[in-house]
Amino acid sequence: MFETLQAQPADKILALMAAYKEDPRDTKIDLGVGVYKNAAGVTPIMRAVKTAEKQLWEAETTKSYTGLAGEADFHDAMRGLVLNATVRAECVAAAATPGGTGAIRQGLELIQMASPDATIWLSAPTWPNHPSIIRYLGMKMAEYRYFDADTRGLDFNGMLTDLSSAKPGDVVLLHGCCHNPTGANLTSQQWQEVADLLLSKQLIPFVDIAYQGFGDGLEADAWGVRHLAKTQPEMLIGASCSKNFGVYRDRVGILMAVAQDAAKTALNQKTLAFLNRQNFSFPPDHGARVVTMILSDPVLKADWAAELEEVRAGMLKLRQKLSQQLRFRAKSDRFGFLAEHRGMFSRLGASPEQVEAMRKNHGIYMVGDSRMNIAGLNEASIPVLVDAVIEAGI
Repeated sequence: MFETLQAQPADKILALMAAYKEDPRDTKIDLGVGVYKNAAGVTPIMRAVKTAEKQLWEAETTKSYTGLAGEADFHDAMRGLVLNATVRAECVAAAATPGGTGAIRQGLELIQMASPDATIWLSAPTWPNHPSIIRYLGMKMAEYRYFDADTRGLDFNGMLTDLSSAKPGDVVLLHGCCHNPTGANLTSQQWQEVADLLLSKQLIPFVDIAYQGFGDGLEADAWGVRHLAKTQPEMLIGASCSKNFGVYRDRVGILMAVAQDAAKTALNQKTLAFLNRQNFSFPPDHGARVVTMILSDPVLKADWAAELEEVRAGMLKLRQKLSQQLRFRAKSDRFGFLAEHRGMFSRLGASPEQVEAMRKNHGIYMVGDSRMNIAGLNEASIPVLVDAVIEAGI
């Protein structure tokens, strides 16, 4: 049996991680991996997480299974974080998942069960795991224009034009904020126009919100998904706590199915529990319980939100400094988009050859399409990147 297996395409980011580790240069810079790092290059455990974990350790009395869909308290806490009071609780079915990736996978399987002929529309570009999972499941897929490689901004007219050709019942996968890999985001006005198009074309939104709090703040970053929840008959939301709570390895995610017709919620809830059972049975609970404790305790929540704001402001400061130094060195405003983008990522606009030259000559590691993790920079490494960019002729 095993002799019939074929090698699968290597994950480019994992390959980049391996190459970075093998590079002996002390001056090397990792801008590839999508993990937040502080100025010391460390992914810290947030203060509120540490406190909640200590409280949990002292109070926990069992490691028995949680429910198939996870704990209701976690559902409530995450619904509050992502949707606030946008929709009634009885309109939202939810299931805990192993990270945001698990939520995306479960959401796609739900779509496959409910509407196997639906096409999943993805932004061009998008997070590589989106098309990878869709292809693996054998689902139909199409792209809509999103990123303008020349301006490094949003091709909104192209987006609307392409989505206008989708058929009723198709699913549109949208990034809730901090678009990965480009950092270019929809404005509130554009979210409204997208919502109007989805409604008129009878398209189903599926929002991947993995970076809430990393862009313009916890409330602002959720504006788009909340507007859709208010205006669309039904939608799916996949949310991750990996970034904004820093619990990457604890795999904390949630899939929510929103239906304005609350009568559908009971069936949706049973279906989400069924899908969990088929894929991994019971979801992990430690990280989800920590997140629940933080969001349910006013003191812990305030401390968490304050530290998250420090992280957000720090990344924005790095963006502004990088943009300013490139403007000075290049004597051009062509890098102004770096200060305008939000979240951890931006596309620099370099060719694969230029990316390779920066790796070879300066030890700068970024994905071949020039997506870079802004959080991988610090005060000392920004001038190194600026020198590399100018030398490469980007």
